[in-house]
Amino acid sequence: MKKLTGHTICLLLVIASLLGACSEEKKERVLPFIGHYDVEYKTVDGKEVTDTVYPRIPAFKFLNQDSVWVSSKDMKGKIWVADFFFTSCPTICPKMTSQMKRLSVLTKDLEKEIQFMSFSINPDNDKPHVLKRYIAHYGIQAKNWQFFTGKSEAEVHLLGDENFLVNAREDLGSEGGYAHSEAFVLVDKEGYIRGMYNGTDTKEVDKLHTDLRKLLKYEYELDIRE
Repeated sequence: MKKLTGHTICLLLVIASLLGACSEEKKERVLPFIGHYDVEYKTVDGKEVTDTVYPRIPAFKFLNQDSVWVSSKDMKGKIWVADFFFTSCPTICPKMTSQMKRLSVLTKDLEKEIQFMSFSINPDNDKPHVLKRYIAHYGIQAKNWQFFTGKSEAEVHLLGDENFLVNAREDLGSEGGYAHSEAFVLVDKEGYIRGMYNGTDTKEVDKLHTDLRKLLKYEYELDIRE
């Protein structure tokens, strides 16, 4: 066996260093964190350092279209794409549902990695059987798409406004009696919001499609196409 010269050893160390740098670069965040953040101060090795802390989506539990209670823990380990809607909405909801359906078809190959969820902001009307009828009306067949109804409007509106950063409230001056955002919210596996997209705009939803693949490929190192 030939002995390695000093020059060869140095060269190998440089190559290893470059490979390590590439590996570190690959693990860098490819999408921003979104939301109101806090700054924490702590001491590390005798030096004061700051750390930016972003909020996570808290634990929740809702009834789905099959009258089954589903919690956020049941969907752990997936990235989420969420929206807020109501079945009798005469304006933006049909467009949002159609775009979400299109996205679910585009990501059929990622069915095990993505969880779609639509929260009704009118739970008094949108009981499980109503949600199920709505799903049938739109011909939705995605197995990884849950439609949720809450115990009260206050519960789901709080989740939308405070946690998913989506405006959702009763507004008698709006068509259908509710005002809500058209946003699709991208949440990573750790519960952090990583993107907000206009769910009525095809180009915006296409960007969401690109971003979620990018998130899975580079941050979670899955072998998928972009």
